[in-house]
Amino acid sequence: MTDTKENIKSFLPDFCNSRTVFVLILVAELLAIILTLAPLSYNPINFTNLAMNSLFIQWVTLACIGVLCAFRKQFYMYNDHWVATISYGITILVTFVLAELTWWLVTMSSIDFNVPQYEHYIFLLQYEHYLFLLRVMGISAITWALALRYFYIQHQYRQQIESESEARYQVLQARIKPHFLFNCLNTIASLIRRQPEMAEQAIEDLADLFRASLQDNRDSHTLEDELTICKRYLRIEQHRLGKRLQLDWQIPTLPVNIKLPALSLQPLLENAIYHGIEQLGEGGTVLFSCVVEEDHLLITIKNPVPERDNNTHHGNRLAQDNVRQRLESFFNKDNLLSVYLTDHNYTVSVIVPSPKA
Repeated sequence: MTDTKENIKSFLPDFCNSRTVFVLILVAELLAIILTLAPLSYNPINFTNLAMNSLFIQWVTLACIGVLCAFRKQFYMYNDHWVATISYGITILVTFVLAELTWWLVTMSSIDFNVPQYEHYIFLLQYEHYLFLLRVMGISAITWALALRYFYIQHQYRQQIESESEARYQVLQARIKPHFLFNCLNTIASLIRRQPEMAEQAIEDLADLFRASLQDNRDSHTLEDELTICKRYLRIEQHRLGKRLQLDWQIPTLPVNIKLPALSLQPLLENAIYHGIEQLGEGGTVLFSCVVEEDHLLITIKNPVPERDNNTHHGNRLAQDNVRQRLESFFNKDNLLSVYLTDHNYTVSVIVPSPKA
């Protein structure tokens, strides 16, 4: 599994990763096909040229990947400008060495020392030699320059997504709803005389909720920690809503090593309360279920909603977008959160990928 922290330090991809190697080999083969089709002639495609172009380009590509993989850790010691310069120089140097080696292997095996006008023959060979090097080095220089530019733009885009995700998380940290805080304090005040033990528990739950909201987004957070936060939040809301809020927990024995971003489930439950249960005079039941699949954990939150209430549906989107982006950034995968809406129920499903062994 790739080290995420290392990837952040360098804009280059992990050249030791099999997926990166496969993509570069595929691009190299496409380049070989383009070079074979490039000559403007009406002759049929020469598959021998395609094979030779493919062999040489793949040889150069794999050699460059191998060298860049070997220098992978050294790249993390320099800034992006030095990394670009060093990696570009490495690829050009490797291409030059392999081009020279290929030329001498092919030429020395076919050179004729008894040909008439030997000096003129050698001059033509040298001319073809320089022309071959110029062509190979030119193609290599342009191709690797475009590749480095693509890697850099992709890295900048990934950093932008992570920065936006971090900013959204900071907003989420600061967004403790005033009316929730006031309602919670009023609930605690009403419990102090009648049920002091429950009031003390509510204060502890509120303190834990604030502590979780101030947690660093980059810290590891287990699923068990998140479920504890969710239960404390729902316990506070049950003090306020009473019998209007019913809970249906369907949680089996879960793997202990599952991690996810902090406060990734609590905002979804908050939506279920504020845009569902609280809008219904008779209240309702919030379903929270976890199903362990082969390669992921499926978490479902389901709550009743007022029939055809478009404003309610719109109010859900901010927290859902925050959670979706943070999950996708954390796991580096798409489509981890989905919503299903009917006339009477609102269902949010979250996919938590299982950690790789």
